[in-house]
Amino acid sequence: MSRVGKQPVALPPGVEVQLAEHRLTVRGPRGLLERKLHPEMRVEIRPDQILVLRPTDGKLHRSLHGLTRSLIQNMVQGVTAGFQKNLELAGVGYRAAKQGDRLVLTVGYSHPVEIAPPEGIAIEVPNPTTVQVKGNDKELVGQLAARIREVRPPEPYKGKGIRYAGEVVRRKVGKTGKK
Repeated sequence: MSRVGKQPVALPPGVEVQLAEHRLTVRGPRGLLERKLHPEMRVEIRPDQILVLRPTDGKLHRSLHGLTRSLIQNMVQGVTAGFQKNLELAGVGYRAAKQGDRLVLTVGYSHPVEIAPPEGIAIEVPNPTTVQVKGNDKELVGQLAARIREVRPPEPYKGKGIRYAGEVVRRKVGKTGKK
């Protein structure tokens, strides 16, 4: 049995869960999240927890078991605490700014790069070299953070670029002079 899938998802107080035709709705203090679940997975909603059950031990059902449980756990965590990804800009003249709800990146191109967040996701710029992506949906927060990092990924020779906070970039040695 799946080690992840067999664990119940705890429901904190103030979180309401509804299941109708394989569509799970989780409502909490931070908002509402909806997701369509695989029709073959069975979800049992109890007053203080959610259980995910699989019909057989087939390969597809085993793989969907843990996935479904993780998706539900992320929805519950999203409506209670939310998610956040931090990005750092490293490089001379690299900076981020916020204009309205859009993020404007100046990262060595001939033009500034503008990124608009999807609905439900907020971007904050506490200082010019730090960007915070916040929201309830873990998938959207991660996607937007990856899209921002993709503008200028960190390069291995000087370490310049946009990286996740705490990410370690393996450095390479540059060319040696001819002797």
